[in-house]
Amino acid sequence: MVAVARILDWPLDAAEDNLHVLWDAGAIARAVKGEVHGAPGGEFTVSGVEIDSRDVQPGDLFFALKGETMDGHRFVEMAFAKGAAAVVVDRPVDGPHILVADTMEALERLGAAARARARGPVIGVTGSVGKTGVKEMIFAALDRSSRGDAHRSVKSYNNHVGVPLSLARMPGRSRFGVFEMGMNHAGEIAALTRQVRPHVAVITTIAPAHIEMLGSEEAIADAKAEIFQGLEEGGTAVIPIDSPHYARLREGALACGATVVSFGKAADADVRLLDTVPAIGGGSLVTVDMGDRRVCYTVAAPGEHQVINSLAVMAAVRAVKGDLGAAGVALAEMGGMPGRGARVEIDVEGGEPDAQGQRKALLIDESYNANPASMRATLAQLGRTPARRRIAVLGAMKELGSHGPDYHAALAEPIRDAGVDYALLVGEEMAALAAELGKSGASDLGKTAPFAHCPSVREAVETLRAFGLQRDDAILVKGSNSVGLSALVTALSKQEG
Repeated sequence: MVAVARILDWPLDAAEDNLHVLWDAGAIARAVKGEVHGAPGGEFTVSGVEIDSRDVQPGDLFFALKGETMDGHRFVEMAFAKGAAAVVVDRPVDGPHILVADTMEALERLGAAARARARGPVIGVTGSVGKTGVKEMIFAALDRSSRGDAHRSVKSYNNHVGVPLSLARMPGRSRFGVFEMGMNHAGEIAALTRQVRPHVAVITTIAPAHIEMLGSEEAIADAKAEIFQGLEEGGTAVIPIDSPHYARLREGALACGATVVSFGKAADADVRLLDTVPAIGGGSLVTVDMGDRRVCYTVAAPGEHQVINSLAVMAAVRAVKGDLGAAGVALAEMGGMPGRGARVEIDVEGGEPDAQGQRKALLIDESYNANPASMRATLAQLGRTPARRRIAVLGAMKELGSHGPDYHAALAEPIRDAGVDYALLVGEEMAALAAELGKSGASDLGKTAPFAHCPSVREAVETLRAFGLQRDDAILVKGSNSVGLSALVTALSKQEG
């Protein structure tokens, strides 16, 4: 049987007859130290776990969590109406439920039970930039090689609620688990990694995200290095050798008893980039030295940062004895995700139509996150993108504290280097960049692009429409998620105001 057939043919065996049962009532009650009520015979099964009643699917277990301003118990009836099989609550309700003293603690306990029953290696991912993309790449690689038996945290479920929720959703049959961990303050990843207990811990890169809370990049590196504290005995730390904080990260990993695997361009990297050339249709053809072998594969997502991310993926896959060939196939198939590099064609009104009578422009959606490092990387990629005009819609970068004005103003250089034809700046923090761009029409670095500065996304939509998008434009949209540039992406994609 050829390799492709083995990958595509996923037969079920007798042990997989009940694929959709994630937990039964008894297992949940034992895990969360609760009591089953309201269920005929005290029995039920669930196929999923949810904390938002709006997202409940038939068969889910709904946790009624309590926050500072919201109490999930108010939405128990909605959860049942949407088909929840049972709920976890701290007070009796009508319908199948498990009664506990604290629903958040119960979620953490169920996550711990899922981790305890895991039969395969677990990978934890953190970093200032690229952790969600790397997590998705690792998952795609392992899911392909395991014929669908890999599990990962969805979206950016990487905090004190998202991590135990993602663990609780992991099926007992999973052969691999991939979990993302994020933080705003020191000590947060330490708590998360002790829940995940990874066999492999990956740090993508260190950048001044959250510097407002932590004060320095060194402190950020230390906070990210907390991921090594939860490593299982004999675990592996995958870290970026080209980072100025490499020695710090390596020291932190060794202190936790980890085996260090480095990745990057440096000559002594364990997973070393040898060569990269543009691939047909976009992306990059990559050649990597892994010590005892060389591997060549395609990365569909464009950009040098994606090439470097792929090295971390290959290092992690090898550390859990995954299939490097399947990983290469997965990377070749993966484009950008919505908000994180997705490239879509949109209809525009300006310019001459093509032979089919259409006017299309390229929209690059990076609207979910932004920090100084990722801004520079995506602007550089915009500069390499073929286009009649390059337009950058840049939203404010959050959590930079007193460093914010300098970091925003410093974006003038990569804007010029990218040959941006028009820059639209969104948010109050972008005033520093507007001032820098407005100092003069040109500098030693090159011509400054025309620009506009809007305080809100709504005004930015109208300003961009007044500017007029044309056929074969390339429009980069990037900013911190709280700026709300996803609404601008939606407006451009659907031509809605």
